Amino acid sequence: MKKTFTLLTLCAFVCGVKAQDASPSPVYESYGKVPIEELQMTSCPFDQSATAEVLDAKGDVYFDNNFNTVEDCHKRVKIFKDEGKDQATCRIEFYAYDNLQYVSGIQAETINLVNGKEQITKLDKKQIFKQVVDRDISAITFSMPDVKAGSVIEYKYTLTTNTPVIIPSWDFQEDIPVRYSEYVTTIPEYFLFSSQTHMRFPFTKFTRSTGNGNLGNLLFSTNIEDRLMTNVPSVPDEPYMSSKEDNTIDIAFQLASFHPPLGFTQDFSNSWQKIGERLIDDEDFGRQFRRSLSGEDVIIAKAKALKTDDEKIAFLFNEVKNDMKWNNEYYKYTDNGTSKAWDTKTGNSTEINLILYHLLRKSGIDAALPMLVSTREHGKVNPAYTNLMQFNSTVVYIPVDSTKSYILDASDKYNMYSEIPYNLLNSFGLYINNDAKDYHTIFISRQAPVRRSVFVNADIKPGGKVDGTAVINNLSYSRLENISRYKKDGETKFKDYLTDKDNNLKISSLKMDNMDVDTLPLVQNINFNLDLSSDDTYLYLNPNLFTEMHKNPFTNDVRKTDIDFGYQDNLSYNGIYKVPAGYTIEGLPKSISMTTPDNSIVFRRMVGQQDGSIIVRYTVQYKKSIFFKEDYADYHEFFKRMYEMMNENIVLKKS
Repeated sequence: MKKTFTLLTLCAFVCGVKAQDASPSPVYESYGKVPIEELQMTSCPFDQSATAEVLDAKGDVYFDNNFNTVEDCHKRVKIFKDEGKDQATCRIEFYAYDNLQYVSGIQAETINLVNGKEQITKLDKKQIFKQVVDRDISAITFSMPDVKAGSVIEYKYTLTTNTPVIIPSWDFQEDIPVRYSEYVTTIPEYFLFSSQTHMRFPFTKFTRSTGNGNLGNLLFSTNIEDRLMTNVPSVPDEPYMSSKEDNTIDIAFQLASFHPPLGFTQDFSNSWQKIGERLIDDEDFGRQFRRSLSGEDVIIAKAKALKTDDEKIAFLFNEVKNDMKWNNEYYKYTDNGTSKAWDTKTGNSTEINLILYHLLRKSGIDAALPMLVSTREHGKVNPAYTNLMQFNSTVVYIPVDSTKSYILDASDKYNMYSEIPYNLLNSFGLYINNDAKDYHTIFISRQAPVRRSVFVNADIKPGGKVDGTAVINNLSYSRLENISRYKKDGETKFKDYLTDKDNNLKISSLKMDNMDVDTLPLVQNINFNLDLSSDDTYLYLNPNLFTEMHKNPFTNDVRKTDIDFGYQDNLSYNGIYKVPAGYTIEGLPKSISMTTPDNSIVFRRMVGQQDGSIIVRYTVQYKKSIFFKEDYADYHEFFKRMYEMMNENIVLKKS
């Protein structure tokens, strides 16, 4: 059961508090009480395809006699298929920095039905392990014993937080369906917490009540909130959704104020200003800014000798990117410090980018600022929820003027200094300007569309063979994606990608130009052969070659998440196909132009003939990068028609 303190995105929408229109809610069963019906279950009633199902998940939060936050957790899972046995690997993350949290009281067991009777296998405590994830986070891991299809596994534990100011977040939704998920918080009247919810449908139950507590002679009332969700589907996994983290139903808490008896109310509302000031004074962040690097004088001198700031930025970015090796760890603090990372030439994302920041400032780029960010997989940042745990990395932000800025991440070898990293788009970053005491969030996006162009020139032979050439120009993210794919997968697999594994399309030669020149488009020069579908009378040509748009990814009738492409994409395709001697054009698709109802996507197809050749042109323009799920019906129909038109055959008839 995942435990974090971060709200991953602004609510998609907040539903009213009412019971769901569904069958009667399941009844919670405490640890050790497994009804025979659960052991006999063979499938999830509301998701027949599920390999496993969370039967019960419950968290009870209260304060102990030291006013520490205590959370008692219990989880029970039914395994339906062998593919669901990965649920038997359990992981409990907690905030271990400065001993803030610890996990205790772990009990776990596997229950199987053998010859009509329960067979219980307890977890051996020696098989419980602690893992250090990073400076902040540790994890308790264990694997349940004797798990097979039909097993029920369950475990419980207590998470203690040695402070009253933190309440753990709670996920009501998981990668598998959840039958019952309940979170109860019992909070002394002196503490006021605000909550942030990420919802797609309302709670089955949400009640508020009061109770009584005491600490010695101190009597006080408590505020009790009970939230329940039942029959929750698994977290969606849809094409072009931002991330699972952004689309998980959850709740997070933040202390707003503390008003003790006979004392003054203290405001604990965070602000980005306060967070920025704390970061500046952090040994693993702000105090690294001015740490000297061995041999830095030589690099700085070379940078200062360049004429323009753009040249200095490009030079230093490439020096750090090429000289440092990223350890594949995104982290918002340094692990070993910038000086040691520089000496070993290996570091996490923040170490590498704070090295870049240091060199930029030393070289006279005074506008350079460190900026905390969240990668796409980690989840989008909600600027209204002032919590540092939303971020997982640091980059360099250089605001040049109102129309131009740089966001630099030198940790990834395929990033460019002139392009915002793709995995940061459509979220917020927190820049740290200590000189001006300015700490604010900005929205990270690419305003201009990314352009791709494909030019095909081909001869159709009488027997249905096609010989041709293609030139593909890739700019920006399209350039980066293709270079990354080519270098990581190798040329053979990259050719399969270009042909979309079409056995009738073969690339005989491929030449990649400008791979090492960031300022130029990637140019792919291709020689290819194509076998057309044919019979004794007809040849069938699908001219949609090398566009990366062959299969419609939006075939489902219903969409549960927003479509997030990351950036606006413009495709231009031009094809010339010479008609073979002895054939005439029997069927030529019509030229057409169409748009979505909101004019956010425009598709044009122009088809004609000239001097014995067929001329085909497609243009696809995306005028925005995010499309809301509420409008999916319109987009679904548009994509269906567009892909049909892009793949419509041209028919040639033997004379």
